[in-house]
Amino acid sequence: GAQLFSHTFFHVSANDARLMDPQQRLLLERGYVALHASGMTKLQLHGRAVAVCVGAWASEFGRYMHDAMDALRPGAAADPSCAMTCGRISFALGLHGPCMSIDTACSSSLVAAHCSLNALRRHECDPSLSAGVNMMLSVDVMNRAAVAGLTSAVGRSCTFDVRADGYARGEATTAITYRPGSRVDRAADPIVVSGSA
Repeated sequence: GAQLFSHTFFHVSANDARLMDPQQRLLLERGYVALHASGMTKLQLHGRAVAVCVGAWASEFGRYMHDAMDALRPGAAADPSCAMTCGRISFALGLHGPCMSIDTACSSSLVAAHCSLNALRRHECDPSLSAGVNMMLSVDVMNRAAVAGLTSAVGRSCTFDVRADGYARGEATTAITYRPGSRVDRAADPIVVSGSA
């Protein structure tokens, strides 16, 4: 569904939206949904100290950018980079808190959640947004992983299990907003994070 991106909502031109990494499109949408679900509108978010921590592996979209004539436009070289993913959210929503993209391979989203919670604990922001994304756009990457013997022959990850024979790649996009515990109505919002490491 990344092609269904509502670029006008985020004040992104049609041409930029066409050339934007699909992972960034999904993160913008899911990130805003998570912030909005916590009770904030675009107007209330603008100028606010909101941390944005995104877990993302290197984008596979870059290879398509290099093959396109449009890749010659200014700024195109940076578009699919991991560093741009968090900045897209902060820029589009006018957020002024800490902003970082994290690539620790399979643990990227977990590390992003930890960093997001730490920014909140250090009072660098209120609230903080933690997000993660992975899209498989290139058959070459999958083939290289298989040839190297990294992927599971049965297509299942069995972490720390005697049945483990590699890992299974997958796609997902997720986002969650964290707010200080004193402001959470536990009856209305039963999800409480007591710690991270």
